[in-house]
Amino acid sequence: MAVEFRVLGDVGGYVDGKALDLGHAQQRSVLAVLLVEAQRTVSAEQLVHRIWGEQAPQRAKGTLYSYLSRLRGALAVAEEECRIARRSGGYTLLVDPDAVDLHRFRALVEQARAADEASVAAPLFDQALGAWRGDFCASCDTPWIGSVREGLRQERLAALLDRGDTQLLLGRHQELLTELLGLVEEQPLNERLAGHIMLALYRGGRAAEALTHYDGFRRRLAEELGVDPGPRLRLLHQRVLTSAPELAPPAPAPTRPARRPVPAHLPAPPARFTGRTQELDQLARFLDGRAGPDGPVTMAAITGPGGIGKTWLALHWAHHHLPDFPDGQLYVNLRGFDPSAEPVPVAAAIRGLLDALGADPAAIPSDVEGQAGLYRSLVAGKRLLILLDNARDSDQVRPLLPGSPTCTVLITSRHRLTGLAATHGVRALGLDVLSEAEARALLTRHLGDHRVTAEPAAVHTLLNHCGGLPLAVGILAARAAAHPDLPLSALAEEVEEAATRLDALDTGDVAADLRAVFSSSYRALGADAAETLSLLGLAPGPDISVSAVASLTGLPTPRARAHLRTLQAAHLLQQHSPHRHRVHDLVRLYAAEQAETLPTAHRQSARRRLLDFCLHTAGAAAELLDPHRDRIPLPDPRPGVSPQEFTDEESALTWFTAEHPFLLGALDLARAFGFDSHVWMLAQALEPFFDYRGHWRDWADTQHIALLAAQRLGNASWQAGAHRGLGAVYTQIRRLDDGHTHFQHALDLYRRSAEPLGQAHAYRGLSWVFVEQDRLRDALVHNEQALALYRRTNHPTGQAKSLNNAGWLHAMLGEYQRTLDYCTEAVELNQKSGNRHAEAGAWDSLGYAHHHLGSHTDAVTCYQRALDLVREFGDRCGEVEILGHLGDSHAARDAPDAARSVWQHALKIADEIDHLASDELREKLGALDALGACPGE
Repeated sequence: MAVEFRVLGDVGGYVDGKALDLGHAQQRSVLAVLLVEAQRTVSAEQLVHRIWGEQAPQRAKGTLYSYLSRLRGALAVAEEECRIARRSGGYTLLVDPDAVDLHRFRALVEQARAADEASVAAPLFDQALGAWRGDFCASCDTPWIGSVREGLRQERLAALLDRGDTQLLLGRHQELLTELLGLVEEQPLNERLAGHIMLALYRGGRAAEALTHYDGFRRRLAEELGVDPGPRLRLLHQRVLTSAPELAPPAPAPTRPARRPVPAHLPAPPARFTGRTQELDQLARFLDGRAGPDGPVTMAAITGPGGIGKTWLALHWAHHHLPDFPDGQLYVNLRGFDPSAEPVPVAAAIRGLLDALGADPAAIPSDVEGQAGLYRSLVAGKRLLILLDNARDSDQVRPLLPGSPTCTVLITSRHRLTGLAATHGVRALGLDVLSEAEARALLTRHLGDHRVTAEPAAVHTLLNHCGGLPLAVGILAARAAAHPDLPLSALAEEVEEAATRLDALDTGDVAADLRAVFSSSYRALGADAAETLSLLGLAPGPDISVSAVASLTGLPTPRARAHLRTLQAAHLLQQHSPHRHRVHDLVRLYAAEQAETLPTAHRQSARRRLLDFCLHTAGAAAELLDPHRDRIPLPDPRPGVSPQEFTDEESALTWFTAEHPFLLGALDLARAFGFDSHVWMLAQALEPFFDYRGHWRDWADTQHIALLAAQRLGNASWQAGAHRGLGAVYTQIRRLDDGHTHFQHALDLYRRSAEPLGQAHAYRGLSWVFVEQDRLRDALVHNEQALALYRRTNHPTGQAKSLNNAGWLHAMLGEYQRTLDYCTEAVELNQKSGNRHAEAGAWDSLGYAHHHLGSHTDAVTCYQRALDLVREFGDRCGEVEILGHLGDSHAARDAPDAARSVWQHALKIADEIDHLASDELREKLGALDALGACPGE
């Protein structure tokens, strides 16, 4: 659903090109304020001031609330993309700033000014200025709108003159001149504009007119301002008089792409890639040089059976064409045919791509369609390679395709993907087995020419059993290379013996005796390494860490690492990144078969150790991400389990991010083999990470799985916990009815099992739902019930949260003295529990209440305490917001110099971290200057 808002001209909103009914001019003015402050909270007081100024009616807030209610109704058709949210401190319009013409204009201008080359900047300036359809909020008029309108006129003029600089640098003086002359009436005394016109006239062969323009401009300055032109314009005049060579039009210069960090997610290229000359030529015809600004997206699919070398071919081609993709390469293993796990869901794949592209988790939509739209927006116009490896079918791939023709997509799959060929024009390259000559060449690259030519009969036998499959050739070659003194004839005899003793491995698409090849290599392993490979067949996910392998096998980490090195040397697994190993799906299938030969109790113990590792490590990581959450009572890990330890929040978050797919696979493993307690506890341990990173779908899915596990166990308390998790995620993504339902279920179950602390959590959750629904009195009632239960159970963290919530709710209702009562107690509790984040929030709330009660000196004291705390733990975002509040109180107590100093410091940080408050801080500083508060005036 495409959403667009306009304030550069008449205020308007559009969904899929259809205009929204935004009401009368004053109501549209409310939306205009929120659009200007998109993603930032605006207090009710600010909204009243900006709409009515000093002429606010007696019941201005009541009128404002009715406007907001109507605007919410008008925006309901596009609620996923845009909504007005109630926040502590006011109202926030949650919308992608790029959907608002004003923010799009400013972002494009900023990009243009940062560009290294004029040829890059010029089209960005053109796009930015193309957003203007007229003056800001043309049909609305308030003092605030008037001041913003004038400021934006100056922004537009500055952008026009900057664009003029780029046009002159590019030698486009002729086409620029008409536009510049049209600005003279509006800006008759602008020296920069006069200089642009003179230079354009001179370069167009009209030197006399350039001098005449200077004389006219000089006279106007003298008559109206009593001053002469500045030194730069006088120097230009002198150079025109002397026909200075530096005024000549610039020679055309070659352009080069701007330097920027780019994603580079391709796995390493295959070390011994051999043959495939014809296939590479065909890929070149499909892909080389076709990506561009016009035409369809360039796409090709390499299809063929497992182990045939599809990924090798794709990676070899990609690494040899890296210069063609200056904006980077994205890689996704879709696990379409992984024997131990389900294919990667579309939602997970898109989210992985967004993370790879550096998308801000807070800005990622909760629904798959919204995420797909954001993904397409981030890759639009970029020369990117997107490699989608091991796709299950067309449906798994289709949502991951970019819309920009500048991107190139390369897909590998065991299916032919005929649907994509029909709907998206994907060119298919079917991959067959290696020819005998190519297979021999690959073996020779591994073993050397002398060894291969010395035993032709044995080589023939080995290659015959490999059937031209590169995976099989690599495995046998690794075995032979590991034993240089072993005759190839002895290896050939082993392979033939295994082939007669075992049935052929039926892969469904390969006529190669793979089981014989795998069996031969397996039997050559030591007993410990062979058992490690067998147990790897039990593990979930596309890859596994060394620490997880140690717990799976019950071995000390150094011994587990040694076994992995042995398996890697035999080409039975690959270390694709530090401390992580991947097993090919066909090898994994063979390993799983071997695991079935182990005693049932042995297999179940290995699974239990692996799940204990996941649970205890995730629990430790969750403790760092949210140290004040209720601890999950974990059973002791089994002997042989070595959970990872973390030093800080960053290391915990890094582990969660790397293990995300593996942990989801572990949860599925626990469900499949009856470890229901692990299912529930692991789902709870994952909540802080999902909340931190915005993985809403995974959060909901895992809590549903946890709920079913708790129901199978008959544990009412755990069922309530899962309902509470579902209530939290659904409220977070604004499925408020669902959030209310699950929090109510949790409350009912906690009552039934007589758990007052659980009831307190559920009441606080219901209060959150009511806040989001603007039912502030209902929210207060439920929050008070939560607070009473937290006090009864002596739960200081819950008490502090409820006290601070109550304080904010009373502040939103204008009951500031009540805010002081609640938040003072919240500060004391947070100090006792050591929760500095929550304490900072409570001090900020106190400052807000004091400010609105007119006690500005007390407000300054409270804000300063909050500021000291957020600086302690490095919360720069919080520092910006509190500095903004602190400056407000300094200004209100008539201390403009202190306000200026604070706001300038806040602006410096906001610019460094790209905080949305930058513009608001500039407005505040500008307002101070306008009041004559500058030093020395």
